[in-house]
Amino acid sequence: MPSFDLLPGAEQSPVILHVPHSAREIPAEVRAGIVLDDPALERELDHIVDAHTAELAEEAAGLAGTTPWRFVNRLSRLVVDPERFPDEREEMLAVGMGAVYTRTTGREPLRPADTDPEPLVDRWFRPYARAMTEAVAERLAAVGRAVVIDVHSYPSAPLPYELHGEGPRPAVCLGTDPFHTPPELVAAAREAFGEVGLDSPFSGTYVPLEFYGRDPRVSALMVEIRRDTYMTEPGGPAGPGLNRLARALAALVDAVD
Repeated sequence: MPSFDLLPGAEQSPVILHVPHSAREIPAEVRAGIVLDDPALERELDHIVDAHTAELAEEAAGLAGTTPWRFVNRLSRLVVDPERFPDEREEMLAVGMGAVYTRTTGREPLRPADTDPEPLVDRWFRPYARAMTEAVAERLAAVGRAVVIDVHSYPSAPLPYELHGEGPRPAVCLGTDPFHTPPELVAAAREAFGEVGLDSPFSGTYVPLEFYGRDPRVSALMVEIRRDTYMTEPGGPAGPGLNRLARALAALVDAVD
């Protein structure tokens, strides 16, 4: 299966809804390097997957006045996490959760400590990064700007891996970047979602490294939705809150367009 999909939107739309953490799929050759037994792996996936966020983005895209583009990861973040820095810049290396995880959400072993991340980074991380870079470049060429809206979720109670889990856990957390998140983008998200918090418990945005800190035409916002507002935790079914959030996300897309 392909490891990601770029789902076309309207040619005049600058928006890319980026869904990096919604999948549970792990190829057999990658599964062989994970030390958890099958039940433990399923429990870990329940905790680590941003469940139903691909459906959320799909519904929002259908509701938006101008259809946004969608870039969706089809593999679990336990294969590689495409949003981590692939080097020592990544602060999550401190808990074994860089681009290739060696620890679980409970800080237990996921892979052997001496795992070489490079084969996984080369096979899965770099092609993903190239494709996302190309998607942003295409929006810049087509409309002169690109807006990456990251669609995430997070648990209502902090998990042991969280480095900043002691702060507020609002219904919707907006992750921002001082260079790539203009005030008007935050204002549009506040208007769309209502009660939101900023940069707690998660902060930052995803921008391909070719543009990161360099090109102000690329805007970015991370939307982190607390899971108890739309689903049964952990890893359970979605509820009616998903439809309400899809309408809010569509309103944000329309405001940006």
